Amino acid sequence: MARRMKLKEASLVNRTTIRVRFSEVDSMRIVWHGEYIRYFEDGRESFGRQFSGLGYMEMHEAGYFVPMVHVEVDFKSPLAVGDTVIIETRYINSEAAKICFQYVLYRESDMQVVATGESMQVFLNRSFELELVSPLFYQEWKKRWNIE
Repeated sequence: MARRMKLKEASLVNRTTIRVRFSEVDSMRIVWHGEYIRYFEDGRESFGRQFSGLGYMEMHEAGYFVPMVHVEVDFKSPLAVGDTVIIETRYINSEAAKICFQYVLYRESDMQVVATGESMQVFLNRSFELELVSPLFYQEWKKRWNIE
């Protein structure tokens, strides 16, 4: 039975494209399942460039580590070498001290959804202690991008 991820209201959305490389496919000539996590990472990096202040190095310079604590992928249709993939990265606001994204990956040639997913990251201070309140830089980032 196919699961269907419920898309939440996104505060901000970024779209970027990548081309599937030979090194990303398996012996069945389709993209190996682990590469989708890398595609999500590509989407988060692109998101951070578009919506400055939430890039990995910017968060590190603010004094925080932001580890991944949850990631989920639902596979819908295979990708092959040479396919161009549109990665839609959707920022989902939360009152909690965490960063949540949802992802929709489309094959550009036919705009078919090939995968959906979500991820959650938390904030650790330089002593690797979990922050229970959103760091000041994150609160300021939300204000700058009109996220309530």
